[in-house]
Amino acid sequence: MAKNNTHADILRYALAHLEKERDAILEKIDHINSQLGNKVSAVAAVFAGASAAPRKKRTLSASARKRIAAAQKKRWAAHRKAQGKDAKE
Repeated sequence: MAKNNTHADILRYALAHLEKERDAILEKIDHINSQLGNKVSAVAAVFAGASAAPRKKRTLSASARKRIAAAQKKRWAAHRKAQGKDAKE
């Protein structure tokens, strides 16, 4: 049982250390951004992406998929034809 408790203690220590490092890095980024005249803080930028809703997946219509498939088949046919000529030479 002591092993699990020790493992958890190590993980808590590591997490605290990494959070301190993250905070120090974000402070340095904010400092550089302020020198460059940027208004957005690194902390806000990091957490803004987390709160944003995920984008909706874009879907293609059936006709668009058919056009894309036909164009790709045409490209592969031309590629195979070119490969065949190279092999014969």
